[in-house]
Parts: sequence; structure tokens; C-alpha cells
Amino acid sequence: MTKKEIVKQISEELDLTQLKTKEIVQRTLDAIIKTLVEEGRIELRNFGVFEVKRRAPRKARNPRTGDKVYVPAKNVVTFKPGKEMEELVRKMNPEDLPLLDEGSDADLVKDGSVEPSSEPPQTASPAGAETGESVRETT
Repeated sequence: MTKKEIVKQISEELDLTQLKTKEIVQRTLDAIIKTLVEEGRIELRNFGVFEVKRRAPRKARNPRTGDKVYVPAKNVVTFKPGKEMEELVRKMNPEDLPLLDEGSDADLVKDGSVEPSSEPPQTASPAGAETGESVRETT
């Protein structure tokens, strides 16, 4: 679902114009961003908690060239869903969800077990983002 679809749905439910609804939705999102930037945390009851955390600097390896790359520390936004959201998501029918990428820890046998992949996880990095190169962490 996109922001445009959310605006359309809310405007129909509340009998407001889409223009007014779009302004309300955008101001809400702007307030969330402003609070994160100024305070580093925002808690929305029955929804969840957004929090700014510092990701430590690390050494990584460019999988294409094998060169070691330094990835500097950076701020990231984390989200922890609230109890109500977790409960509703837990009750969803797994058949209605899209499959994860091949090689992920998906429940491919649909028996509840998860077989971890044998390959180490790949992470995208801002260091490789400008050039389009991906970076793999070293151990």
C-alpha cells in the first residue's frame, strides 16, 4: 500500500477531501520525523516505537574486488512493533504473504522450522551505495 492509497482510504472513511487528508497524513509523518531527529525516539501506543540508534563502524569486504572497505559509523532508525500489531500480524495467514528471497531463512517446508542458510548474510553499505557496489562484512 502506498501513501496515496492510504490517503484515498482515509478520505473515503471520514468523508474528507483527498487534499485535506493528504495534508493531515503528511503532517503526521513530518511530526514523526521531526521528533526522531530532535529526541531520537517516538512511541506510538498500540503501534510501536521508532528509535534512532548508532551503528558502529566496521570493516567489510567488497565481494567483487575482495578489497577491504571501512564502513563508518552511522545513525539508523529502528522500529519495534507494539503488542497489538504483533498479535494481528502473528494471526495472518502465511499463504497470503509473498515468499522471501531464495537463500533467506524462510520456512520452505511450511512446518514451522527454519533452516539457516549456509552463506553469511550480505549487507548493503553506504560506502558501496554511491558506486552501486555491495559490501560483505568480514569476520
